[in-house]
Amino acid sequence: MFKRLLMFGVMVILLAACSDDQVAPNDRLEDFTSKMEEENYEGLYDYLTPEAKDTYSEEDSTLRTKNIYADLNVTDLSFEVESLSEDALDTAFEEKSASVPFHVSMETLAGPIEFDYEANLKLLGEEDEENWYIDWNPGFIFSELADGGDLGISSTPPKRGEILDRNNIPLAMNGELYQIGVVPGELGENAEANKEKVADLLGLSVESVNETLNASWVTEDVFVPLASIMTDKNELFQDLMAIDGVTYREITGRIYPGEEASAHLVGYIRNVNAEDLEELDPGEYSANDKIGSRGLESLYEEKLRGKKGATIYVEQEGQDDVLIAEKPVEHGENVQLTIDINIQEKIFDQFDGNPGNATAINPSTGETMALVSSPSFDPNEALYGTSENFWGALEENELNPVLNRFSATFAPGSVIKPVTAAIGLDNGSIAYGEGMEINGLTWSNGENWGDYEVTRVSTSNGPVDIDDALIRSDNIFFAMKAVEMGSDAYVDGLQSFGVGEEFPYEYPVPDSTISSSGDLNDEVLLANSSYGQGELEMSAIHLASTYTTFLNKGNMLKPTLLVNEEKSQVWKENLITEEQANNITDSLRKVVTEGTGKAAQEADFPISGKTGTAELKLTSEDSGDENSWFVGYPTEEQDILLSIMMEGTKNHDRPPAVEVATDIFIKLYE
Repeated sequence: MFKRLLMFGVMVILLAACSDDQVAPNDRLEDFTSKMEEENYEGLYDYLTPEAKDTYSEEDSTLRTKNIYADLNVTDLSFEVESLSEDALDTAFEEKSASVPFHVSMETLAGPIEFDYEANLKLLGEEDEENWYIDWNPGFIFSELADGGDLGISSTPPKRGEILDRNNIPLAMNGELYQIGVVPGELGENAEANKEKVADLLGLSVESVNETLNASWVTEDVFVPLASIMTDKNELFQDLMAIDGVTYREITGRIYPGEEASAHLVGYIRNVNAEDLEELDPGEYSANDKIGSRGLESLYEEKLRGKKGATIYVEQEGQDDVLIAEKPVEHGENVQLTIDINIQEKIFDQFDGNPGNATAINPSTGETMALVSSPSFDPNEALYGTSENFWGALEENELNPVLNRFSATFAPGSVIKPVTAAIGLDNGSIAYGEGMEINGLTWSNGENWGDYEVTRVSTSNGPVDIDDALIRSDNIFFAMKAVEMGSDAYVDGLQSFGVGEEFPYEYPVPDSTISSSGDLNDEVLLANSSYGQGELEMSAIHLASTYTTFLNKGNMLKPTLLVNEEKSQVWKENLITEEQANNITDSLRKVVTEGTGKAAQEADFPISGKTGTAELKLTSEDSGDENSWFVGYPTEEQDILLSIMMEGTKNHDRPPAVEVATDIFIKLYE
């Protein structure tokens, strides 16, 4: 008897141990939901009860969930499954069924969604294969789907912010366009000929037109869009409307009123491509969206584009839609610049298609009035033009109209000499009224220079001081002074003017550089750098900024581009004294009245400034081309400072920068 009781006790212990090894229904549900959180949908359908499988296929259940989550850009998916009490577990195993509450939270394209739901599970199978299975229904996706219905998603695209000049004149705006398309059933008996006509007028291939018309969604009576054109293309529009089957819709699109004059500054938008979708955060863009490309459209993309509005809802026949989540649309913000489009266009027009770039700033405030690159292209033609080879033609153009020249650095030539003068005045190696004897047109500092000599354009009749050196643009004077002050002092001086450091500007402009190594330990390189040759490179906007020093009592201003930036910010303080600054401005006036800038006397008002020529050659024996520079301002008004470079003025029939600058000032003040 004792033996039998002992054996019975062992059996009870063994049975209890088996019960402890059984999976609880809430653990089974947690396993199911954890896989969903991990986006691991493989095998999830096996968790469903036979009854659920009879009602819902894998495509209609777990895979539907996967697809819906993808469409809604679901992130941060989280399930919180409630644990069952011991009594509830005992009852569940006894009845072989359980109800387990759980909470769901997620982020979607329409904002956060949270809901509570309850899963019914059944204990199925024989002995060792016994397990809990989920009586799945669409309420697992969203509780609002529990009673059936279809999930609906609607989105509201944001209006793109506009880019405005200082006077609220649009440089990039949302305007009216004609969307040209065809109704296939109305192309008439001469359908093929009509397709050829419309393709030719729109700059499309017949093959691309046919491909569009053969899309699966196209029927005989639907409008099939082919291209958009500007509303001012009246003749083109009339020719298109004369073709059977061709019609149009009025749509809103991006328009660039500044055309070529501001193309490099403003940029343009384009269709989002597959590479964009791969690189950008999921849900930010879809294949039908536009994205900023180049210029300010790209730089301020996040601010301009806004954020889509979205609504997620359940629609059931004969009933009102049930809202699940909603996020209001956020329209893009406008970007207002300090640019004056009137000045921008007048400067651009004076280039007359010749290559070069110009920057205009207000020397009292640092505000940028114009950023010009020539030649250029019309972004409207890029988006809505009818040329089959628009970009190809631009790329084949030897003047390279797609190159943004104002966002590049170049050898400054002699327009750096006022900066060299300021460096010498500050460190004491140069003083107004102190002259030095210079003989002949060439100079070399001994055997270490080999055969290399610095050349100047004219001889002097006596000692040369800084005033005379600036007026006549004497290379030898500046080379001698740079060698005299030494490499360290001259490099320190250039650095004090911001050369070699990050340029503090809203628009991405390359930093100016002293040399490829950052130093001037080679004496010939030091000498050449003093008058803007060597390896020294600067942007037009940086050069313009350096000249603000002479008009602001020795303080160099930080250039600004946005109207909401603080005006008259000092970037570099006390570079020279007020007296020294005034002396240099006096010399800059004499450059025009007595020296190399006499062409600026064509204006009927006084102009001050400095001319420059940067040679483009690898060795002293080369006979390369030249870039021409002028940095100057109206002497009395001093409300605009122009930094301009004309490319290739030696070997091409192109005017020097001082002549173009003078014409610009005349246009601005007429």
